[in-house]
Amino acid sequence: MAHLLLLLRHAKSSWDDLALADHDRPLAKRGRRAAELIGEHLRAVGLRPGLVICSSSRRTRETLELLDLDGPEVRLEGAVYEASEKELIAVVRGLPEAVRSVLLIGHNPSMGDLAAWLSGQDRTEAASRLREKFPTGALAVFETDKTWRDLESSGTRLVSFRTPRGLAG
Repeated sequence: MAHLLLLLRHAKSSWDDLALADHDRPLAKRGRRAAELIGEHLRAVGLRPGLVICSSSRRTRETLELLDLDGPEVRLEGAVYEASEKELIAVVRGLPEAVRSVLLIGHNPSMGDLAAWLSGQDRTEAASRLREKFPTGALAVFETDKTWRDLESSGTRLVSFRTPRGLAG
């Protein structure tokens, strides 16, 4: 049975208060609308993660809230805030097999790096765009028949890549 891995970079954050620590920056107005658009998209295509793993930063938590998801288990993970691509892979590989779909909400560069790695040798237009740029609010959906423990780029397929700009256009 396939697993779905949804990778979401937090929506656009505000730089209005330069005195705020990076971890405490909220979403900008544009980011709030982008998160709502991604949530609408998830509902429209029937993507309902069973588990959400979210960085502990304010902007990722606000992104999650505005997605307006119905009922998944949510884990706030401080380690995701400054995680490297390899550390994010370790998080995913540590998931229980009973979890069929997971949404990971984090930050660049690690989210974009992980998405690029998972897209492997995929030469589709969506994969090329994803590798070129993983903007704020970007959502990449991957499917794999492998166990979480055995997750690799080979055997993982990019199902879709959406950005708030693409959804709003």
